[in-house]
Amino acid sequence: MAFGIFVWAQFHNGPPWQHPVASSRTIRIGNAAIQIDFGPGSFDLPTETILKWVGNSASSVATYYGRFPVARDRVLIEFAPGRGILRGTSWGGVGGFPAFHRMVLGDKTTQSDLDEDWEMTHEFIHSAFPSVDDEHHWIEEGLAVYVEPIARVQRGFLLPEKIWADMMSDMPKGDPGSSDRGLDQTHTWGRTYWGGAQFCLLADVMIREQTHNRKGLQDALRGIVDAGGTIDHDWPVEKAFETGDRATGTHVLSQLYGSMRDTPKPVDLQGLWQKLGVSDSGGRIRFDDHAPEADIRKAITRSPSIIPVSF
Repeated sequence: MAFGIFVWAQFHNGPPWQHPVASSRTIRIGNAAIQIDFGPGSFDLPTETILKWVGNSASSVATYYGRFPVARDRVLIEFAPGRGILRGTSWGGVGGFPAFHRMVLGDKTTQSDLDEDWEMTHEFIHSAFPSVDDEHHWIEEGLAVYVEPIARVQRGFLLPEKIWADMMSDMPKGDPGSSDRGLDQTHTWGRTYWGGAQFCLLADVMIREQTHNRKGLQDALRGIVDAGGTIDHDWPVEKAFETGDRATGTHVLSQLYGSMRDTPKPVDLQGLWQKLGVSDSGGRIRFDDHAPEADIRKAITRSPSIIPVSF
């Protein structure tokens, strides 16, 4: 299955994993190898700078999941006129690799563009969940939206204040509208990306509430990966949620899915922010460490053991 923020015509005939390659490098993270291929064309940044960008994203994902999700991954870097990361798309089980990502960079991309990028991390996260039927696309994208900034905080590339500010600003984009029929039946951009992210945030908090903050969504997602639930395998979404629930000793994912799949269930975001001790004071995020679930907020972004990349 393919994932991507944008629909875009291919540069070349044939599938992207068959596009021409001008040079290739491999980086390693734990027991996993990531092949990074560069398409033809010129670009302003040194190759080593782009390799570090890919490596930092891979390290963020490996740190969150406890290991890189697949043993072999391939990233194809192609160039187009412009600046920044222009496109990102992922596939599973193609070209001999469990995961394949095609990233299109503007030829005038700068170091600061890469430092601020989220898309490479987002695409790697797609490797860490099984491919499910199209009506469940919201969980694939929602997970990537929710986990990406948390993984970067845990790796040390973002501050917690930044991601909680973004959540307060962006999570309402996932609210159900008047014609909503639940996450499985409503395929708008907002519900697919941010409705899915709301599901993940609520699941994370509920798992931590039920386990007295000993486990969270991170443990559920690690359990899914450990059971073989990666992008190159097709699973029913119920199997994914049941597998995640076993890893946490709860039924949160399955029950929450049952309540939100066919029903427009709004998430009380304001209530969540208040419990977690997050507030916006004149455009500045403030944390209340005396809030009822301040410890849950801290645990969500707490750094586990960092897993570095070898170049």
